[in-house]
Amino acid sequence: MPRFAVGVGYALYRGPSADGSFHRHAAFQIAIAAGAAAGGEVGMVDSGDTCHRGAVLLVPPMVRHRMLPTEDQLTFFVDPHCAFADRLRRRCGPGITAAPELHELGEGDVRRAGARPSGELDPRLLAAMDTLADRDVPMPDLAAGVGLSPQRLRALARDQLGLPLVRWRLWLHLRRAAEALHEGRSPADAAVAGGFADQAHFTRQMRELIGLTPAAVLPVLRPSSAARDVHRDRAAER
Repeated sequence: MPRFAVGVGYALYRGPSADGSFHRHAAFQIAIAAGAAAGGEVGMVDSGDTCHRGAVLLVPPMVRHRMLPTEDQLTFFVDPHCAFADRLRRRCGPGITAAPELHELGEGDVRRAGARPSGELDPRLLAAMDTLADRDVPMPDLAAGVGLSPQRLRALARDQLGLPLVRWRLWLHLRRAAEALHEGRSPADAAVAGGFADQAHFTRQMRELIGLTPAAVLPVLRPSSAARDVHRDRAAER
């Protein structure tokens, strides 16, 4: 059964994967093949056109890649500042990594650790991210609030998260917009709820961050009411 959900520290998508466009997540991605234990595989292509296949593929933040088509897969997007991300940082390499030991990973496993903060990141970085989760703050004020210079805070984010804070803030906006879609709001209203300039901006950022569009996830979120919204959403994508 197709599914798209957003929880504390993670999001997940269960369903088919098309031959997607190149994108870079502001989160860790874990792609698990349907029937992984019985030899099923998922596929990805990296920025160097190398094809990767495996029962489970793990992608760290900001690694450019695209998905290859499959009829069914489970994909987790894990926030880089949660406790579950600590486990992934120790496991993954600088690019796409095969991680077959995660083939039985379930939502409950991610939910428990996703709700806890990282035990490995600098507490000042975590405090800055907590502030950004509540409101948008200019970098000088954000850095001063945690006792760092803007340059040092940017360096911490780059070195420990693997991505700039501005990219992570976009990920937050996307999560909020996805939650609004899940609540039954239209793509245009969800764009506003997420803090995007308009529906087209929401669509572009969603495609860039996770390789999906609102039109792709609406049938999964709301099968009974998706048709009218998908038509409007696809018009905004053009």
